[in-house]
Amino acid sequence: RIGSATSLSSAVINTRLQELVRLFKERTEKVKEKLIDPDVTSDDESPVASPAAAVPAPGAELEEDKPSGDDHYCEMLCCTFKSRPWLDRLKSYQFPSSIDPLTNLMYVLWLFFVVMAWNWNCWLIPVRWAFPYQTPANIHYWLLVDYLCDLIYLLDILIFQTRLQFVQGGDIITDKKAMQENYLRSQRFKMDVLCLLPLDFFYFKVGVNPLLRFPRCLKYMAFFEFNNRLEAILTKAYIYRVIRTTAYLLYSLHVNSCLYYWASAYEGLGSTTWVYDGEGNSYIRCYYWAVKTLITIGGLPDPKTLFEIVFQLLNYFTGIFAFSVMIGQMRDVVGAATAGQTYYRSCMDSTIKYMNFYKIPKTVQNRVKTWYEYTWHSQGMLDESELLVQLPDKMRLDIAIDVNYNIVSKVALFQGCDRQMIFDMLKRLRSVVYLPNDYVCKKGEIGREMYIIQAGQVQVLGGPDGKSVLVTLKAGSVFGEISLLAAGGGNRRTANVVARGFANLFILEKKDLNEILVHYPESQKLLRKKAKKMLKNNNKPKDEKGGPGDPLIIPPKAGTPKLFRAALAATGRMGGKGPQGRLRWRLKELKAVQE
Repeated sequence: RIGSATSLSSAVINTRLQELVRLFKERTEKVKEKLIDPDVTSDDESPVASPAAAVPAPGAELEEDKPSGDDHYCEMLCCTFKSRPWLDRLKSYQFPSSIDPLTNLMYVLWLFFVVMAWNWNCWLIPVRWAFPYQTPANIHYWLLVDYLCDLIYLLDILIFQTRLQFVQGGDIITDKKAMQENYLRSQRFKMDVLCLLPLDFFYFKVGVNPLLRFPRCLKYMAFFEFNNRLEAILTKAYIYRVIRTTAYLLYSLHVNSCLYYWASAYEGLGSTTWVYDGEGNSYIRCYYWAVKTLITIGGLPDPKTLFEIVFQLLNYFTGIFAFSVMIGQMRDVVGAATAGQTYYRSCMDSTIKYMNFYKIPKTVQNRVKTWYEYTWHSQGMLDESELLVQLPDKMRLDIAIDVNYNIVSKVALFQGCDRQMIFDMLKRLRSVVYLPNDYVCKKGEIGREMYIIQAGQVQVLGGPDGKSVLVTLKAGSVFGEISLLAAGGGNRRTANVVARGFANLFILEKKDLNEILVHYPESQKLLRKKAKKMLKNNNKPKDEKGGPGDPLIIPPKAGTPKLFRAALAATGRMGGKGPQGRLRWRLKELKAVQE
């Protein structure tokens, strides 16, 4: 028994030692990979629980499965989700000490409420002043909404505007006192204070006159700031611009209708044929008259009194000016929205005119048109470099990393290289669109580019006829990378590569990589070493190895039988005399010539 126990303990110790040796080897390999390629993940692994600790005792329950007293759970369908009560979340919420006005969506949402309050004042103050819609019976509803808008104005001044970050000397200022002083010195603060003038105290003397709230319309800066922030986050901002321009026209008609009702009430409702007769919905009828006047449709009754003539002349002049401004602004908005489409059409028309002048065949012209249409609809532009050339170098790098780094980092040739070298390489990638059945590269060509498939598929053709599909490469695949480092005039392509459908590829040219490697000698040595290894491991085509169609000077012979080799060896030990010795010498000569 003692011997069996000793052997069992020695076996356990031996197993444990072997496990430790294996773990040390794995860690050593990870450290080597980390030194070669800094992009690999950390070698720290989460501890693995032992089987004994993972299995609970009989009748026991894991502590983590028990909901604690402080946790709150809500049941939905067949699942249970941990959640905190909304009151606790509200209590734990901390308002930010500083707000970035350019990127903070919460600030844009707040500006929306400020603009809604501003629109309430701009649209309804003229209505309440001109039309008899504000009565003693409903005055408390109007005042309630008025002072709610004033509260929004006040919160905007005290809470939001004093926390806005600003740039000074190239630095983003987030100090609370500095932000408050910057707001107090700004023109925005003066207009915000002016729009909250407490003219409402005159209500006690002259009554509730809506014109006393006219300064509330001076908070127009919040409206224009909201437009800028909203257009920055919208994907199709031109739609909002069209809606906003239309709202300008509707508001001008709204104000004109209010003025017309005021003029009619001043002259006396129904006193002449020109004024409003007081029948039907007063606002709708006055708005109809304003539309006919501002758009100069005509068909209106002639004014009778001097007041009516002057009012109508001013209406005509204002209508012509306002309508022409609105038409011009709408043209600019639509023109800016379709600027890219206009550029695309002009480029395509110029290309078609050029091909017709030189009498290019129709098949080629159709392929050119197809390329234009597909490139425009897939990318929204004809050349991506034209868009990125306006950006600073750092921003171009950030965009290139987001678009291409995940693909390039998977290329075996570039693994272990300097990360900055890969970043420089990303900026040199060029996007090219290939049509169906277009040859990306042909067999026998000198390879000077590497290709990365962004979208679409390509087929590698080979076989005796050169038309058999050897493999189909999909998005994310890379081919032609060895050609970038091949010496001696370049590496020849060993197969035809054809686009199966529409394929969008990224191309890295050899000269661009050579310009980059000048600044990274260590990466250049590593790439040369990897390229030689990959070229050595690659299978050569049959015509390079010597196919059946290439006749040899001495055809290969079958291997010498073992018994015959033994006899030859025995003959050699005997001095090599006799016919067997001469035969052995002859075979050696033939073997030397064949080699």
